[in-house]
Amino acid sequence: MLLRRHVILYSLAWSAACCVPLPAAAQAAFPSRPIRLVVPNAAGGAADLTARTVGQRISENLGQPVVVDNKPGAGGVVAGELVARAAPDGHTLLLISSGTAVSAALFKALPFDTARDFIPVAPLATFDLVIVGPEGGRFRTLGEWVTYAKVNPGKLTIGTPNIGTTQHLAAELFKAAAGIDVQIVPFNGTPAVINALRGGQIDAGLDILGPLLAQIRAKTLVPLAITGDKRSRVLPEVPTAKEAGVSGFAAASWNGLAVPAGTPKDVVARLNREVVAALNVPAVSKRLEDLNLDPHPGTPEQAAALLNNDIRRWGEVIVRAKIPRQ
Repeated sequence: MLLRRHVILYSLAWSAACCVPLPAAAQAAFPSRPIRLVVPNAAGGAADLTARTVGQRISENLGQPVVVDNKPGAGGVVAGELVARAAPDGHTLLLISSGTAVSAALFKALPFDTARDFIPVAPLATFDLVIVGPEGGRFRTLGEWVTYAKVNPGKLTIGTPNIGTTQHLAAELFKAAAGIDVQIVPFNGTPAVINALRGGQIDAGLDILGPLLAQIRAKTLVPLAITGDKRSRVLPEVPTAKEAGVSGFAAASWNGLAVPAGTPKDVVARLNREVVAALNVPAVSKRLEDLNLDPHPGTPEQAAALLNNDIRRWGEVIVRAKIPRQ
């Protein structure tokens, strides 16, 4: 009888132990399946190639495929909504950028809250914007351009890609910082800006440096200033806008990675470590530099600061320039 009681008590204890939740370390390790990296841009562009370059290295380290899923259109809203609704387990990533911040400030209503529904994981890269003029134009420096604009308000034009792009808002910010009255002319993409410059339809253009570099090296466009805080790695002879006399003006583009809100901190930390490790691989950094991107390894906090600061800054520019919210 005593032996039987011991057997019953042992069985009950074993059953109770089996009902206790396993510690995190005993649960499925991350990652447990392929990782989906959603890119709000078409295949073949700088954002897509950045995602694929870094994703391939992360895949090798994590032991799981990183599948790039291109979801272009609607200012990144389609891609953002998909990731915001994904399971917060680290297996779905979003490529975020300065464009993500612009959309948060420009759209009246989004199917997600950019600041609340995503956790930034890490910056990936930064890339320069540049102010250019046509070869053979009236102005050889940005100082000359700004001086003329101040004496002749409303006479000069500066072209950018579409309304609401980072380039367009950077032109509005430049206009305000320089204290000039110029007309900003939005075009349907960079090729149209280049054609308008070469055709003498506009006096200057402001765009991402990468797509303009071939024209600059062919001497069909003249770089007047880099808009960031420091000179470009590929055009070190070109001054920044600040150096050219437009104090208080700096604008650059960037991209990074984010996951859905609610993703465990240890998973975010693991992803961050892998991104930083990938960006520090010489072959990866060289590939990005060949795309005219500057690798920018950093912390989740630094990525969040990039996003939140741009949301605030571009929101202020949109209000000041009276750009209609979409």
